[in-house]
Amino acid sequence: MRPTLSSRLSAALLLVAAGLTLAACETTGNGPQAAAKPVTHTRAARECWMGTEKGAASASLDRRADLVDKCIAQKMKTAPTGKPKS
Repeated sequence: MRPTLSSRLSAALLLVAAGLTLAACETTGNGPQAAAKPVTHTRAARECWMGTEKGAASASLDRRADLVDKCIAQKMKTAPTGKPKS
């Protein structure tokens, strides 16, 4: 059974629509996820603890907690607050 002209045309249109949809997707550059978000204490703590998992995994828990505290203080001091400058 041979495909009809209308079924081939429908398949071609579907393929073109899918291609245009994918072409509209941004895969490089600064997307919405890359926008600078204000750093909260919770976010800084999470990022710092994750950093110690790789960098200081063999250190004692007390030592890692000290490193995390220092990291949080540094992040909160240098991070954008999200408030407009006046």
